[in-house]
Amino acid sequence: MQLDLDAARRAVGQFVNRTPLLWASGLTESIESDVHLKLESLQVTGSFKIRGAANRMMALTEDDRARGVVTCSSGNHGRAVAHVAGILGIPATICVPNWVDPVKHRAMEASGATVMLAGETYDEADARASVLEAEQELTFVHPFDDLAVIAGQGTVGLEILEDLPDVSEVLVALSGGGLAGGIAYAIKQVRPDVVITAVSADRATVMLNSLGSGRPIEMEEEPTLANALSGGIGLANRYSFALVRDYVDRHVTVPEEAIAQAMEYAARTLHLVVEGGGAVPLAAILSGAWTPSRQGEKVALVLSGGNVSAERMDSVLEAPG
Repeated sequence: MQLDLDAARRAVGQFVNRTPLLWASGLTESIESDVHLKLESLQVTGSFKIRGAANRMMALTEDDRARGVVTCSSGNHGRAVAHVAGILGIPATICVPNWVDPVKHRAMEASGATVMLAGETYDEADARASVLEAEQELTFVHPFDDLAVIAGQGTVGLEILEDLPDVSEVLVALSGGGLAGGIAYAIKQVRPDVVITAVSADRATVMLNSLGSGRPIEMEEEPTLANALSGGIGLANRYSFALVRDYVDRHVTVPEEAIAQAMEYAARTLHLVVEGGGAVPLAAILSGAWTPSRQGEKVALVLSGGNVSAERMDSVLEAPG
């Protein structure tokens, strides 16, 4: 399996920001390793997802663009697809679960997309999008299991290598595997010695348990602060499962209280708004779920999203303890 990272970088360049990689002095002192934060939470549309969406949609034919696109999303991917579609003049329909974050919902509609509340779970939204794809002959822009989407996400890894060429380990959130698989593939093409650690929320472990089973499986969805990581990986998964299996070296999981702690730490100490799904690498450090593979070397954490409602953020900041 090969990803065309050079083409992806050219395609996404007009849509994305090159996000900063900042040294985190407090975290560096706490674990005695040099910690850097890749701030995709400051990306256009508030998450890394615009990279994959832009790369996939730039490859559409004129006929495809005229018919329009459809996707399913827990929020960030839908927001990215809506944004790119608005720029390119492509009709877009986004199927989302009923619990989608209102910040993300409003942003999709503001970009001109049609947003459909499609059930209580991510998988129900996915099923609805598949029906629309067939009925209306739309192009489905997959949230993670598409080589162009994965290559777009892999550009995060290229930037990390350029800004921190002697990085020794990278921590990244794990959900459907597009981000973790893309970053791992991109980095290991250049630096196979870099350790890639994928961090899952305790309540969103479909990919992790699928890896343990040796094949994609289904699991019941659970409510989580890291709702961007919710949903299945698809029993017919073609690409992201294999990439995570083959290129990710370590796996850790973090509980809800650690995710809340990480969101609070990001806000109060780092002065950053980071959503639960984007905060899980930070949660892994703060909770002690993760320790460096090689003490004293350079570590990069990908904070992958910053789209969180004021109400959710207030509830985290005001929680006792």
